[in-house]
Amino acid sequence: MPATSAHLWGSALGITVIYPGTFDPITHGHTDIVGRAAPLFDRLIVAVAGSTAKNTVFSVDERVEIAGAILSQYKNVEVKRFDGLMVDFARANQASLILRGLRAVTDFEYEFQLAGMNRKLMPEADTVFLPTSEKFTYISSSLVREIAALGGDISDFVHPHVKQVLMDRVSARRAAAAAAAAPGKS
Repeated sequence: MPATSAHLWGSALGITVIYPGTFDPITHGHTDIVGRAAPLFDRLIVAVAGSTAKNTVFSVDERVEIAGAILSQYKNVEVKRFDGLMVDFARANQASLILRGLRAVTDFEYEFQLAGMNRKLMPEADTVFLPTSEKFTYISSSLVREIAALGGDISDFVHPHVKQVLMDRVSARRAAAAAAAAPGKS
């Protein structure tokens, strides 16, 4: 990737940014944010949440592996697991910024509240918001999972690798459910 003036600015300051999320699965919206943010900072860490209240399809290790494979083209991007408070992870990785993507105005209220709480917990870091490109504003991981579970085509929403592993997972779950429901099973 050619050095842009923004990249030179970020590198000169040695800025590390954390992009936290569940990434279950990582979508084109997520990769859009990473691809546009990577040239702006010296180091971008995609922080995959291990401890989450969400019922995830993939384990945290699987989500780290999948995101790492898809984002390997970006030399200054790392994919790491974190558990507990994201601000503790940010401190441990000497991050001065937290990156959050915005799809729509409806995201802003929650993200603004989260940014305020993170600022209270980690005053030395700020949150930067990057709007998702218009063509990806409707994509969410939960919608992708739902479409896949119902047998729909998710090709336009995720990388081919993500599509394959998600469809494999959906097929395995269907097979397990069918086996459990088969006569003679209790």
